[in-house]
Amino acid sequence: MSDIIKIAVDAMGGDGSPKKVIDGIIHNYSKEKDNFYKIFGDKEQIFPLINNKIDEQNFEIIHTQNQVKNTDTPLEAAKKGKDTSMWLSIESVKKNEADVVISAGNTGALLVIAKLNLKMIENIDKPALSALWPNKKGMSVVLDLGANIECSSKNLFDFSVMGSSLYKSLFPDDTPSVALLNIGSEELKGNEIIKETYQLLNEKKSNSFNFAGYIEGNELMNGNVNVIVSDGFTGNVALKTAEGTANFITDELKKALGGSIIGKISSFLNISNLKKFKKRLDPRLYNGAIFIGLNAPVVKSHGGIDYIGFSNSLSVCNKIVKGNLIDKIKSNI
Repeated sequence: MSDIIKIAVDAMGGDGSPKKVIDGIIHNYSKEKDNFYKIFGDKEQIFPLINNKIDEQNFEIIHTQNQVKNTDTPLEAAKKGKDTSMWLSIESVKKNEADVVISAGNTGALLVIAKLNLKMIENIDKPALSALWPNKKGMSVVLDLGANIECSSKNLFDFSVMGSSLYKSLFPDDTPSVALLNIGSEELKGNEIIKETYQLLNEKKSNSFNFAGYIEGNELMNGNVNVIVSDGFTGNVALKTAEGTANFITDELKKALGGSIIGKISSFLNISNLKKFKKRLDPRLYNGAIFIGLNAPVVKSHGGIDYIGFSNSLSVCNKIVKGNLIDKIKSNI
């Protein structure tokens, strides 16, 4: 594998693009000099933003004025043709001109266009949307977060293999521990699909991960397991609940510490601990969801995230390519 990681970037997707995307690239380049950015979008807007900010040997702009909008349905996005910044960036991975693709654009469109361009990994039926979540001991990979509302036991088994491969790519020194998200920890709890998946994972012992059984929603942040598997409906509800809870806690803490003289003095005295707390819950640190199951990695940055968050998702791109994610899934499946 080449030392240079080639990242195809859809520069026109998401809020505040292309400026946010280009600022994210500039910030990422200041930390990681081994990335080459293939930037797809309107050159007249992009070039003035990036010119002289990073070495010209580390980027290329592929011009197109056509783009997928946030309001487009997946079908409308696919019908726009093969010259949108999203389509062209994905196609560059298909042609082996880039190692990974990233977009902050329309999630549904990204999944559909990726599936139209990229083949599935052999023996995998459905791709999953996965992301990193903080826990007490470090990080967890959680999937599926919304790509598949209904899943079979085989799908959930595949997600276990793919999620553990992703975790191993990002954290090569750790052995993944996999659990199924369920309404109870007892073996008899849950629907038939969950129970069948439990049996599959119990019977098919794997060298690539340990199976830890079931996990309940209130244990997601404990850090006792680091790969959490569910269908897309359950996973998306869990994700939105966790995001809402984190926002609620930080907002209420700001009110409590800023509302009175005692609160302000208390916050001043505890400023170091409060900064640590705020950083721990900063969503920008965990930006970069990954569609896995396709023959190349596709990274989805949150549409509303700022340039720091986009920069962090570019770091995720770098790590999963260096960690040979696709090869790991193929060898483990």
